[in-house]
Amino acid sequence: MTRYYVTLFDSNYLTRGLVMYQSLLGHGNNFHLWIICFDDLAYKILDHLQLDRVTLVTLSEFEDLELLAIKSNRTRQEYCWTCTPSTILYVLNNAPYVGAITYLDADLMFFSSPEPIFDEAGEASILITEHRYLPEFDRSETNGIYNVQFMMFRRDTEGLKALHWWRDRCLEWCFARCEDNKFGDQKYLDDWTERFNKVHVLRHLGGGLAPWNATRYALQKLHESVYVDRDQLIFYHFHQLAIHPFNIAHLGTYPVNQGLIEWVYEPYLKELNYAYQQIRMIAPTSNLGVVSFLRLPQPLIEIYRFFKNVLRDIKRGKYRKYA
Repeated sequence: MTRYYVTLFDSNYLTRGLVMYQSLLGHGNNFHLWIICFDDLAYKILDHLQLDRVTLVTLSEFEDLELLAIKSNRTRQEYCWTCTPSTILYVLNNAPYVGAITYLDADLMFFSSPEPIFDEAGEASILITEHRYLPEFDRSETNGIYNVQFMMFRRDTEGLKALHWWRDRCLEWCFARCEDNKFGDQKYLDDWTERFNKVHVLRHLGGGLAPWNATRYALQKLHESVYVDRDQLIFYHFHQLAIHPFNIAHLGTYPVNQGLIEWVYEPYLKELNYAYQQIRMIAPTSNLGVVSFLRLPQPLIEIYRFFKNVLRDIKRGKYRKYA
């Protein structure tokens, strides 16, 4: 069976999008991925790379009159969020052979096959994933119970009903603030298990591991595979990861531990570096995905300059929190 996926990103997320694609290529068996390119540079570089099992879509091909009508009233981030349900509908409207489509955030990396997720979903029309927040970071009231990171929709009555309802709501309101029980594109999902039928909430702990929940669970590595409690890690969401000059990374405000750094973040940073080198071969002056130090508070810069030493300390058994 062929699995069908869609994602969206611009050139600033190109390294992340490439890593997500490469990890899917390594673990995704038979699949096809649509990439909605949110700027011309992303399209040109990806087109040059001639990626296998990928269909590239330019922004002009993707955008319709309703999206263009609200585009000027949204920030770049808000517009990307607004477009999420439309990317899924774009594939269903343009590829009639697709019976089910899964949206993927660009900053995911697969560590094993996603097939257990689809096996668990069974004949569900819609699959969604919870944040599963650490208690001290619980933002369900403001940011939503569910995360948009990995969502499957079937081409059936309930799947299409939910998609069209979600698109309409995002066109009406999709902003980076909490207002009237809304936040971006994802707080609309809060009541879907009651609003729509055949909605499945993922139980597998290996799907949806992220900074806001990772240290809730016992991570271990067995036979080259990472496990989250008893479930094999399928994908990790690298939210709030920022890459700065001089090979420095900022992991955000969430807690980390030795296993998370060594088995999850280090492989991701290695793949990001490889993707960055691929891009530099095509666009030698590119610094895509690298954040300027000017955007950081000065006291933090010196901490990040010693990031590799901090990793060394963690490997020696010292537990750290990054602030």
